[in-house]
Amino acid sequence: MHCVRCQFFQDICSQLENDFRKSLETEVTDDHEEDAIRPLPWYPGNLAWHLNFSRMQLRRNQALESFHEFLKRENEVGNITRQEAVSMVPPLFLNVQPDHHILDMCAAPGSKTFQLLEMIHQSTKPGLLPNALVVANDVDVQRCNLLIHQTKRMCTANLIVTNHEAQNFPGCNLAKFCSKMCMDEAKVQRLEFDRVLCDVPCSGDGTVRKAPDMWRKWNAGMGNGLHHLQVEIAMRGMSLLKVGGRMVYSTCSMNPVENEGVVAEILRRCGDSVELLDVSNELPELARRPGLSTWKVRDRGSWFGVHEDVPRYRKHVISASMFPSGKGSKDSGTGSSSVEVNTDVADADMKDSTDMGEGEQETTVTIDDSNNGDNLKTEEGTKVDCESGEVTTSSSYKKLNSTSIRTEHSDYPLHRCMRIVPHDQNSGAFFIAVLHKLSPLNENQVVDGVRIDQNISKDKTEKLEKDLVSHKASSEENTVHQQVIDNANVLDGEQNRDRDNKSSEDKSSEDSKVNVNEAAKGQAGTRDRRRQQNQGRWRGVDPVIFFKDEVTVKSIVSFYGITDSFPLEGHLVTRNPDTSHVKRIYYVSKSVQDVLELNIKIGERLKITSLGLKIFERQSSKEGSPCTFRLSSEGLPLLLPYITKQILYASAIDFQHLLQYRTIKFPDFVDAKFGEEASALLPGCCVVVLREGHQDIGSIATDPSAIAIVCWKGKTNLCVMVSPLDGKELLERISLRHGLKIPKGDKEKPSQEIAGSDELLDCATEVDDQESLPESKASDIEISDAKEAE
Repeated sequence: MHCVRCQFFQDICSQLENDFRKSLETEVTDDHEEDAIRPLPWYPGNLAWHLNFSRMQLRRNQALESFHEFLKRENEVGNITRQEAVSMVPPLFLNVQPDHHILDMCAAPGSKTFQLLEMIHQSTKPGLLPNALVVANDVDVQRCNLLIHQTKRMCTANLIVTNHEAQNFPGCNLAKFCSKMCMDEAKVQRLEFDRVLCDVPCSGDGTVRKAPDMWRKWNAGMGNGLHHLQVEIAMRGMSLLKVGGRMVYSTCSMNPVENEGVVAEILRRCGDSVELLDVSNELPELARRPGLSTWKVRDRGSWFGVHEDVPRYRKHVISASMFPSGKGSKDSGTGSSSVEVNTDVADADMKDSTDMGEGEQETTVTIDDSNNGDNLKTEEGTKVDCESGEVTTSSSYKKLNSTSIRTEHSDYPLHRCMRIVPHDQNSGAFFIAVLHKLSPLNENQVVDGVRIDQNISKDKTEKLEKDLVSHKASSEENTVHQQVIDNANVLDGEQNRDRDNKSSEDKSSEDSKVNVNEAAKGQAGTRDRRRQQNQGRWRGVDPVIFFKDEVTVKSIVSFYGITDSFPLEGHLVTRNPDTSHVKRIYYVSKSVQDVLELNIKIGERLKITSLGLKIFERQSSKEGSPCTFRLSSEGLPLLLPYITKQILYASAIDFQHLLQYRTIKFPDFVDAKFGEEASALLPGCCVVVLREGHQDIGSIATDPSAIAIVCWKGKTNLCVMVSPLDGKELLERISLRHGLKIPKGDKEKPSQEIAGSDELLDCATEVDDQESLPESKASDIEISDAKEAE
């Protein structure tokens, strides 16, 4: 469990330390653990805590009910994040600074991305944004939705979520798309990253403690099948890394083929351009073991210590890069020299696949990877069917042992890698390697490596990944191929619509009713064509549009009295190309703005699914308001120090009553002066700030611990515009901090509908905004009970 540095950080830590830690001691059932909950000694600032309870215990033990509710509530509002302890480790070795550009290549479900965002924000003051940027990428659209939901709780303007294959993450280099004459030296010319987190898809055998069912589906072929994909992703991350930058490669597997084998291959390809860092002096309290320098590779029931011992008909599946030295035999390719066929290996493979039960799946997957559609033949007439695994050989062939007795040692300092094993500190298993880029990569080596990996069928790799049960299991797609299909579909769609529109015009004289319907369809078709032109190459994803409606912006600035020191020009974006019907406006940091401008110049190569911080929302009411946009609760902390109008300061008791009853008439406030000030406001959105004690009003807005909520000022009352969940959590926090009691009969009121309001608010959602989950669906996701992948 990771505690987020929020305005209630101290309160939550105090509650964990003083309340739950003592009250839950009697519920501990583990003989090896004395504390029910305890801070992790290796995590900086006591921000991470270890819970000595399983999910089943939390759900079924009545004594833990209040603690379970606390976890779910605080997780949902973003004050804590629940995840496996070891999955918190990789971001810590990135050594993130507030001005870094960071790429999380395989980001879903988003726990590590959340950590990265917190790191870049922890040193900034209220109302200020860091110069840093986090790009969180994932190949699966559905997992991107989960990623968006997770990171949405951070309320950041420094995040971009993309949907690409990690190994094919687009390079955004302006020099390749326009001449030097049209390039602005003051603008970003190329998208590169100071830090890259490469937490790749893996076989997931390190998660067996929390997911014992893994053993029923795991087999050694999984790691072999993923090796080339992992190398491709890591090499792509290294090419996107700036010189002097740091990349962390990690898996939740203990298989050296997925770990040290990949790291060694990266070092081989990159040569002197990359070094493997020794980080043994970082996080000294973290128990770890050195990486391996020698290992064997298992394939279909046999172990091989050197690539030369691998049968020829398996050499294009079990590649040389999987072994410590990375050296292959001269006949490992498609050469015509003779080769000894290990019939014992083939026989053992077939026997092993029958006896092992789940090994049958291993054999099937591995054979699928190896099948290239042809049968390999030796010079002496021995025939190997790569699909069936059957081997026919003459008696003149020499038999080999089913297990290779030769081994080799890697010359690279792989002991600098880290292996975290469960029994060292009661955690899951993880592999971590930290790489440092010393100079630009040799493009020839990168291209050669990619060409070698392309010999492995990408379709087979995709099939293997879909069968995995791991924290990074996802379906892979071919980006280049998909782009061609998408562009063709767009063109075909436009041609079809043009023909439909023409047909509708020809039939318009037949019937007036049909004419009206066809006209409506024609307008819809025009809107569709306009949207497809705006969205560019990415079909089904709304474009990112800079919001430049000066009339609307001026009305917002005037209504809320936003000071000139808060930059708005170039920082407002929307996902609706029709600016007259925009329902949500998002705010982006300067770093995100630069990337967006670069992306537009190079033809929108980045497929952006979400970005920025929702700051304004269109709001209509029966009585009307001078401003058609209200403030968003997510963007309020950023904007609060710059608001000079439509702002009220309430006492603790009145603030509590607002959260309890959600709608209060002006004469009913305890502080009569506050009620008068509220009634004097212009109708529409306003901000209510909690005034604690005799605090100076002028300093409240700039206080990082200031508590404020968005409200709506009606004709006779004040109405809270905070979600029931957020309102309930905020109410309990304030009550604990100020020692206020919540009447039992009122505890459930925040979840009820607002009654007695004289305003009819239209809170319609914007259906064409696909960069975030719909409000109704997002609220239905219970992260605490969802299956964690990390």
